[in-house]
Amino acid sequence: MHDGEIDKQRRRFLTTAATVVGGAGVAASAVPFISTMTPSAKTKAIGGPVEVDISGLQPGQRQIVKWQGKPVWIIRRDEKILSDLETLNAEVRDPQSDVDQQPPYAKNTYRSRKPEFLVVIGLCTHLGCSPNYFTAEDQQDLGPGWKGGFFCPCHGSRFDLAGRVYKSVPAPTNLVVPPHRFVTDNRILIGDDSGAS
Repeated sequence: MHDGEIDKQRRRFLTTAATVVGGAGVAASAVPFISTMTPSAKTKAIGGPVEVDISGLQPGQRQIVKWQGKPVWIIRRDEKILSDLETLNAEVRDPQSDVDQQPPYAKNTYRSRKPEFLVVIGLCTHLGCSPNYFTAEDQQDLGPGWKGGFFCPCHGSRFDLAGRVYKSVPAPTNLVVPPHRFVTDNRILIGDDSGAS
């Protein structure tokens, strides 16, 4: 080969090598950029379902967890609480849960999948304040017929232990029941009700 002749085979090799190295460099530099577009683990956790162990929850007790940045209350109810709920139908605004504040499986007197457990978002439906939980035995001036429930100190809205709103209070609707299902007898998955009956 003369000095003036071009080695086409060598040129092809160098062009291919430069393309491969350059492509690898572009791919390597793109990985951090693309990874910033995927949600972080914290972001996924905020919006994703939350599994809760309720094995230690005693009748009358409330357990609070966070789902989508909101407080979710789980109340374990005993037979007395459940029988008291049926006596309050005339005092609550939407006793049969006709307003769509719950999944279809919670459209019942107890507003729950299992009567023993109430699962509601703990935000007043008036302005989004967080009501206080008072049992029937708590010494509060909530009226002689108080059988336990939730009282919002911001504007005086009251809810029974099914999350049903009382008449003549500012809150317009019952507390929201989030989608949920029982994974086992002692574990609830909040935020996902797929595959459950």
